[in-house]
Amino acid sequence: MEALINFLKTTGIYTMFTGPSWWKYLVMYVIIGILFYLAIWRKYEPLLLLPIAFGMFLANLPGAGLLHLEKFLVASPDYGDILVNGGLIDILYIGVKTGLFPSLIFLGIGAMTDFTPLIANPSSLLLGAAAQLGVYTAFLGALALGFSPEAAAAIGIIGGADGPTAILVAKELAPLLLGAIAIAAYSYMALIPIIQPPFMKLLTTKKERSVRMDTLREVSTTEKILFPIIVAFVASLIVPSATPLVGFLMLGNLLNVCGVTERLSKTAQNELINIVTIFLATSVGATASAENFLSSQTLYIVVLGLAAFIFSTIGGVLFGKLMYLITGGKVNPLIGSAGVSAVPMAARVSQIVGQKEDPSNFLLMHAMGPNVAGVIGSAVAAGVFLARFAK
Repeated sequence: MEALINFLKTTGIYTMFTGPSWWKYLVMYVIIGILFYLAIWRKYEPLLLLPIAFGMFLANLPGAGLLHLEKFLVASPDYGDILVNGGLIDILYIGVKTGLFPSLIFLGIGAMTDFTPLIANPSSLLLGAAAQLGVYTAFLGALALGFSPEAAAAIGIIGGADGPTAILVAKELAPLLLGAIAIAAYSYMALIPIIQPPFMKLLTTKKERSVRMDTLREVSTTEKILFPIIVAFVASLIVPSATPLVGFLMLGNLLNVCGVTERLSKTAQNELINIVTIFLATSVGATASAENFLSSQTLYIVVLGLAAFIFSTIGGVLFGKLMYLITGGKVNPLIGSAGVSAVPMAARVSQIVGQKEDPSNFLLMHAMGPNVAGVIGSAVAAGVFLARFAK
């Protein structure tokens, strides 16, 4: 009998129900179940939400000991000790903590992204910059709610609608909030088709939404090759902290457009980004343990994340209206909403809203310019925050 009792004390069931926080496990399982539902049955960002949800599931299995986040919260983590004595997720989390996984994700994104609309219409960069309004709005809102400047910066990046960028900033400035920030970022990215249209319609007139834009000029191969090199160089000079993201984004794009590295481009677009996505999402999800996740801060992050997406949409559309006025009605303000970096979902939303006014109007390629500009803009905003607040 004593042996049986000793065995029962080693089980996760005993660990879960004998502690004072047993109810937190049950709440987390409900949240995890909701994420599984959204990812599998609703198909909201399943490639990311599913491994994030399963990482949360693993982190909330009592006694599993897969991640010891405290090992990474010191100034100089002992990676040798982590490799020898750490759990499975500890080893994967090294790729998050060092910034390796987010940069490799950007390599794949760069290989999959067509920068031609942005090259053909450089003014799209301004729309991408305007759509970062939500980043700074959420940052100020987080400060007002009592978050530290470092945590506020990590929360603000949610407004850039760029998961890897949000993860990179959060792991550096607010690692305890990483799970909540990542879940908020990817959840709202999946909900862009629901969040953006009401504000796009509220801020524009039927006449503005019906504007047909001129066909974009043809972009030469030379321009396509020089663009990623120039952007990486300029961005690193202006915001050196953004180099890991912008540099790898542009490397991926150069692999795609140069015409001599097709195999490398395909690897970055497929096998590499798929493998890294599994590792990154699972390890990030595992930071959302019951102790870290169930707090008033998580609720604030959810609210601030929504506000960030709304204000990013507003910033892009309002600047689109300004360009509409300056150009004498040649720019459809709807493309400004695509300035968030959720590629290509935000551009598709611009197209859909525009076609509801005029079914024969095609805004997708015009919206892709601000959309890819938003990727660069969010990376630069992250670099600014890291340069200012990283220790």
